[in-house]
Amino acid sequence: MIGRVFVPIAGALALSACATPIPDAPGAANVELPQEFASAYRPPLDRDANWWEGFEDPRLNALVETALIANLDIATTRERLSASRALLRAARGDRLPSIDGAADVGIDASSGDIADTLSAGAVALFDPDISGRLSAQIEAASARAAAAEYLVADQERLVAAEVARQYIELRRTGERLVLLGESTRLQEQTLRIVTLRFEAGLSANLDVRRAAADLAQTRAQSGLLELQRARAAHALAILTGEVPRSAPPVDEDQGRIPAFAGGPPLGMPADLLRRRPDLLVAEADLLEAAANVGIERSDLLPSLTITGRALLGDGSFGGIVSDFLTGLGAALDLPLFDGGRRRAEVDAAQFELQARFLEYRQGVLGVMGEVENALVGIESYSQRNADLTQAITESERAFEQSNALYREGLASLFDVLDSQRQLISSRQALIDSEAALAASFIDLYSAVGASTPVV
Repeated sequence: MIGRVFVPIAGALALSACATPIPDAPGAANVELPQEFASAYRPPLDRDANWWEGFEDPRLNALVETALIANLDIATTRERLSASRALLRAARGDRLPSIDGAADVGIDASSGDIADTLSAGAVALFDPDISGRLSAQIEAASARAAAAEYLVADQERLVAAEVARQYIELRRTGERLVLLGESTRLQEQTLRIVTLRFEAGLSANLDVRRAAADLAQTRAQSGLLELQRARAAHALAILTGEVPRSAPPVDEDQGRIPAFAGGPPLGMPADLLRRRPDLLVAEADLLEAAANVGIERSDLLPSLTITGRALLGDGSFGGIVSDFLTGLGAALDLPLFDGGRRRAEVDAAQFELQARFLEYRQGVLGVMGEVENALVGIESYSQRNADLTQAITESERAFEQSNALYREGLASLFDVLDSQRQLISSRQALIDSEAALAASFIDLYSAVGASTPVV
């Protein structure tokens, strides 16, 4: 129940000092982080540049730049940013007086005809915000606008990383297809040798069947690789705001998967709280939740509305202005009894504030995990690449020796095929590992929020 009391304006304005304060929102200052990341690895050549430029691939740079301009998800967040800024202006406008025009026309009750009386004027309404509700609403709207701004930056962070990942996948599948062609030619050569030996009576037909089976199994990989490559090409088209189309033809001169030459400094764990846009979104959500507590608390306090009315009229349409009436007053609403509803709503807002803080802390821990996983991934795949390179060298030697021995009748076809499979498998594994290493660098810089465009 609300009691309404009309009070003098001067006394009502004095009540504005009773406005409820907005509680301080917990945030970055309430989160403890280590001084350094657990992994000792640091990327080479720290430099002041966008992280994707560290791959030194002009085509990748062009794709990311295009996506940051044309991506529809980014465009959507920008529109929502504009909407939130408009709502913030609306909330600020509530602090100002509102003035509306008013007109009264007399109606003859007996005939229903319009009488010859007319009055026109203006009605003014002003809320001095003695409870602090409007201020809290402005704070909430301001926090939502800040969150929308950070969301744009976060969407740009995600899009840039996804473009880089899909580009690496496009290059990985392209390189695998090139390798597939080389492996197919190598196995075709082995099959020809085995067939000639069979025709000369130097080997069994079983050897021909085994060589043919290995060749068919290698060729069977082509369709899957083409599918994966097409998906990467389609994803890149969508990310850059274009209609998906077929992947470009595989060119043997297109080069290997780009190696990462170096990127911007990683900073320290505490820098994540100011560099990751999604954490800034979560912090803005905390500010909004704190403002919502202030909004609910304001319902426990009196609210005041000041009204003014000015009417001009002369009693006839053709006459001149003969009357000027003004009225000024104030209405004070006092919360008296509501069965504890308002207090419960305050409690709910406070619990929501605490819940959002826990979500914020969980988000910080998750981001730390992303960074540490990426750093460990870089170390692991770097070592794996070195080991696979050595394995390829040894496999090439083993295949050459087994092939030579087989031609002399000193080794079985099983030895040739086994060494051949090992060589092909090592080459495929190296390509996949190089792509995984590149993806780890992408994950790292996406995780730390480095070089994220600012709205």
